[in-house]
Amino acid sequence: MDRDFLIDLFSDFGPVTIRPMFSGFGISADSTNFALVFRGGLYLRADDETIALFKAEGSTPFQYQTRTKTVTVNSYWQLPERLYDDPQELSGWARAALAAAYRARMPKRLKASKLAKKPVAKQAKKKTGSGLPAPKRSSRASRDT
Repeated sequence: MDRDFLIDLFSDFGPVTIRPMFSGFGISADSTNFALVFRGGLYLRADDETIALFKAEGSTPFQYQTRTKTVTVNSYWQLPERLYDDPQELSGWARAALAAAYRARMPKRLKASKLAKKPVAKQAKKKTGSGLPAPKRSSRASRDT
């Protein structure tokens, strides 16, 4: 795959930047790498939210061989063959891959805090015991008392 082919392939997605990476290419948008080309295969960024889509298509994760073992990289999965002929649907997969790349850049503590947040009503109920939100005091009212 050469640069012109890749630019044409992602034309419905929008402008992409293609840079040499190892012995292939890295493909990015908004300065975020979301795909790579290696040994003739095109791999999109994936995470827990998107891996099931790749599995349903029969795709496999990116793998490479070292002298002693095969390394599997579950964060990149091979583009389903049928998408090479459907740039419009490919653009949806590319957007999902870019979203997975953004999620991967999010700090782990921020991810954990988003998952741990409870609805406000439940928090207020625990604080007041009445089921109603606790009355808010302005900083001025607390200074006057």
